[in-house]
Amino acid sequence: MLRGAWFVDGFAPPLFDPADRDRFWPAGEAALAADTAAVAAAAGQVAAAAADAAALAEAHRAARAAVDAAQAERKRDRGRARAAGLDAAAAAALDAHSRADGRARRELVAAQRAAAAAAAATVVAARGEHDRLVDARAARSRALWTRVCDGYAVVDARGAARSLASLYAGPPPGGAGDCAAPKLIADAHRRGLRPLALAELWWGPARDGRHAGHFYPACRGKCGPLLPAMLEGLAVAPPPEPGADAVAPDEPRVLHADAHVLVVIKPVGLLSVPGRSGALRDCVAARLRARDPACDGPIVVHRLDLDTSGLLLCARDLDTYRALQAQFARREVAKRYVAIVDGEVAGERGAIELPLRLDPDDRPRQVVDARHGKPALTTWEVLARADGRTRLALTPHTGRTHQLRVHCAIGLGAPIVGDRLYGRAAAPRLMLHAEALTFVHPTTGATIALTWPAPF
Repeated sequence: MLRGAWFVDGFAPPLFDPADRDRFWPAGEAALAADTAAVAAAAGQVAAAAADAAALAEAHRAARAAVDAAQAERKRDRGRARAAGLDAAAAAALDAHSRADGRARRELVAAQRAAAAAAAATVVAARGEHDRLVDARAARSRALWTRVCDGYAVVDARGAARSLASLYAGPPPGGAGDCAAPKLIADAHRRGLRPLALAELWWGPARDGRHAGHFYPACRGKCGPLLPAMLEGLAVAPPPEPGADAVAPDEPRVLHADAHVLVVIKPVGLLSVPGRSGALRDCVAARLRARDPACDGPIVVHRLDLDTSGLLLCARDLDTYRALQAQFARREVAKRYVAIVDGEVAGERGAIELPLRLDPDDRPRQVVDARHGKPALTTWEVLARADGRTRLALTPHTGRTHQLRVHCAIGLGAPIVGDRLYGRAAAPRLMLHAEALTFVHPTTGATIALTWPAPF
C-alpha cells in the first residue's frame, strides 16, 4: 500500500482485487491476533506452572533437610542414651522411636513425590495446550495465506492465467507478487501494451546495502519464479549468468606449489568451487584437477567470491586440507584484501563488527541481523583517497559470505566499486582483491607468507 491506499493515480495497481481480499482478510487477521494472544497466554501458563513446580521442588528440599536435621539430632540423642546404658524397656522404646522416624521420612518422601508428579503433570498439560494453540494458529495462518495467494492473478503476455502457488515449490514467500516489476508487467498486460524493457531502482532509505536511486536486480526468492511466468509470450533476452563469460584456459596461475600445498591467483569471473547452476561447473577446483587427474586434490581450502580476484589456498591431499581447515577454524590464517570503495571514508583506520545472515528470499545476498546473524569482524585502513573514492586495506577476522562487501556497503556506507549486489555495477569488475595470505605449512611447520598485488 502507499499511504494506506491500494490504488494511487500514476501507480500500477496490485495483482489482486482489494475488495475481494477485504471480504475475508480483516476477519482472518483478527482471528490470527486472537490466536496470537491465546498462544501468549498459554506460554504464560507454561512459565507459571514451571515456576510453581520449581518452587515446590525447592520447598520439598527444604522440608527434607529440616526433617533430616531433626532426625539426625534425635539419632545422636539415642546413641548417647544407649552408650550410657539402658534397661530392656528403655532400649525398646528408643528402637520404636527410630522406626517411627524412618516411617515419617518415607511418608514425607512419598507425599512429596506425589505432589511433584502432580506439578509435573500440570506443566505437561500446559505445554500440550500451548503446542495445540501454536499448531492451530499455524494452520489458520496457512489457510489464510493460501486464500490470499489464490486472489493473485498471474497472467502472461498471451493472456494465460496461472495461480501464484503453482509457481513455487512450497507456499509462496510473503510479498511475492507485490514488488514493482510484477505489478508493472501485469498493468501492461491489462492495458494491451507490450513491455519493451524494465529496470528497478531502490526508492527510500538505505537498507541492507541498497541505496536510493541505484538499480538492483529482481530477487530470486520472490520474483525469480514469478517474472518468467509473466513474461511468457514475449521475446525476452536471457538473464545474465554471472560466471558464464569465458576465462582464459591457462587460469588460474600458480604462485606457490609443493607436494602438499598450492596457492593460486584466482581471476575475476571464475568460481572457487562448482556452483549450483549447470552453467557454472567451471571453477578453480575443476581446472586444477584437470591439470593433474592422477592426484587426489587439489581441494580448495577456502573461497573467494566469483567477482573477487586474488590468492586462493588449495590442498593437494585430504590430510593437508583438514590441517589447513583447522587453521582457518582457529583463525590462524591471515588474509588481507585491497578494495576501492565508492566514497571518501572518514578516519584512517577502524573496525566493523556487524553480524550477518543469508537473505533466503534473495540468495546469495547477506543482510545484517543483530539477532540471528553470525558474528563478523573486519578491520580496515585507508591507503589512499582520490576522485571521491577510497583505497582500503581490509582484514577479515571471520569468514562470512560477502563479509567485506557488506561491511563496506553498510558498515562504512561506502560500497566497493563494481559491486552489483550491494553497490553499483558501474565498473568493469568488483574492485576487491585478496593480496596477502599467511599460513603455517601443515607438513614442514614453516610460515608461508605470500602476496600478489591488485590489478587495479
